[in-house]
Amino acid sequence: NFTYCPATGLAVGNEHSEFAGWAFLFPGVFLTEEFISEDEESEIVELMDQDDWKPSQSGRKKQDYGPKVNFKKQRLKAGSFIGLPSFSKKIVTQMKDYSVLNGFLPVEQCNLDYMPERGSAIDPHFDDWWLWGERLVSLNLLSKTVLSMSCDSEDGIQLFPLFRKEKGELSPPGSLTQASACEDSGKQRINCTSSPRLVPSKEVTVAIHLPRRSLVVLYGDARYKWKHAIYRKHIEHRRICVTFRELSAEFSTGGRHEELGKELLKIALSFKGRPV
Repeated sequence: NFTYCPATGLAVGNEHSEFAGWAFLFPGVFLTEEFISEDEESEIVELMDQDDWKPSQSGRKKQDYGPKVNFKKQRLKAGSFIGLPSFSKKIVTQMKDYSVLNGFLPVEQCNLDYMPERGSAIDPHFDDWWLWGERLVSLNLLSKTVLSMSCDSEDGIQLFPLFRKEKGELSPPGSLTQASACEDSGKQRINCTSSPRLVPSKEVTVAIHLPRRSLVVLYGDARYKWKHAIYRKHIEHRRICVTFRELSAEFSTGGRHEELGKELLKIALSFKGRPV
């Protein structure tokens, strides 16, 4: 019932929902379009398809490049992991152009293949945070989709009313008034002078539209407070999601398993891998 606006960081109430005319700040999302070119996309998918895709849950297929993990028992070892694939080296290098990914060192890559004919989807979930760190990075290939965010928290969300502005700007509440233009915002902005409205988090869903070849980063609240999902209705054509994960603090410098983390990163960043 809300749609995320990348230009402003606002979740804006959808026109035909009960929240039309309302918005709230939705922190922890970074989205950039055209992260790679069409030629790069074609080359990457061609290389992926040279390896086997293994059946996964909910009509998906997968290729994993990462350590062997037992999340229930919290056990971890390199196993047959020999690194991320060679084609990912350029992708990881390109990530350094964005401040939100400063110091991001991926230790795992998961390629997921979605097809409408297979009913491909993934239910609302959190990614593990014992092993994986704060930033989840996903490259969306071959077709557009929607990342659906939902929250089970008992907390309330403070909505602020919108009003139309001639130049079509959306402005966040409070001191964050330097807003960028948002083409899909319906030429609205937050009206800070009107009374806010408090609604239960459980009543709110936020759609993050992912264009083809876009890169999305989830961190902070979007990583730890909001579950993410991909629903069947949002898979219209073949779609490949390439997700990169970094290590948690426990496996990083100063952490309890720092040495194991260093070993796994050395393997990962050799870029000599095949799917495990």
